[in-house]
Amino acid sequence: MKLEIILDTVAKKGKNMGKNSKAISIILICLWCVGQMASAGWAAKGPTAEEIQKIKQAAPVKATARPGQPRKLLVINLCKGYKHSSIPYWDVALEIMGKKTGAYTAVISSDLNMLKPSNINQFDAVCLNNTTKLGLNPNDTPEMCKGLMDFIKGGKGIIGIHAATDNFYKWKEMAHIMGGIFIAHPWTAGGTWAIKIDDPQHSLMKAFKGQSFKIKDEIYSTRSPYYNRGKQRVLMSLDMSDEKTRAKVKNPEDIDTGISWVKKVGKGRLFYCALGHNHDVVWTICLSIRNPLPERLYQKRDGILIRCWPGSHNMITARAARH
Repeated sequence: MKLEIILDTVAKKGKNMGKNSKAISIILICLWCVGQMASAGWAAKGPTAEEIQKIKQAAPVKATARPGQPRKLLVINLCKGYKHSSIPYWDVALEIMGKKTGAYTAVISSDLNMLKPSNINQFDAVCLNNTTKLGLNPNDTPEMCKGLMDFIKGGKGIIGIHAATDNFYKWKEMAHIMGGIFIAHPWTAGGTWAIKIDDPQHSLMKAFKGQSFKIKDEIYSTRSPYYNRGKQRVLMSLDMSDEKTRAKVKNPEDIDTGISWVKKVGKGRLFYCALGHNHDVVWTICLSIRNPLPERLYQKRDGILIRCWPGSHNMITARAARH
């Protein structure tokens, strides 16, 4: 409803309104204003020119694995639930990383029809960029579900950033494939939390050289039956030897809270990283316990490479190229 209509209604009927009616009208006007501010804020939010420059500087110069042919990455950023303000930051980062390294071309979309077989098969990997409450399930969206499931099982890749696990409440098979589902985030965005490297020899983790680190970001709880170390290779998780991090544990299962993992799904692969709520995670060097570590974009880059190109995990180098 337009504000003019609301104001006109209040003006015409104001004399005949009781106190309750007037109060309701005031509330309606306030809600309209808040809604407009929220919509305008969301539309306007995105990295500034200065932040884009930081992203460009943080992005690797070259790919650690070169594809034999051009590759395409579909980035889905639709939200039907909470909208993370970091979404446009990751959209820009993924585009910059693809262009700067020449490893892939990113196509950004909020259209779930892109997941239908006739559309999705042109891509090599799909990235769920902080998507929430997508509502995909075999009963209501059978064609999209079939497209995405056949896509990964047939040998392609899925990459999940942060809220990618906040989607598949009515599609249990995909929730299990993702390896986690949103429950809560006791480790809030304003806190700084300790993270340990569980698999230092994995190609995606070699740049960290086994060093634990601290980072300011929001962390989701990961619990069974979706989160299961027996079904996914956990690369890093919360370091509960850190007193502040452990103090946020609310459930015994939270003692093992995964941050990033990979898994094989049929002939395809999945890569997920829970970091990505705060804007500056896109470019900021992690707060290491000892020494500065490579930016988060390097793990995202190599995660994308491994998901896009089978066999590339043997080619990922331990050093993040900057020249």
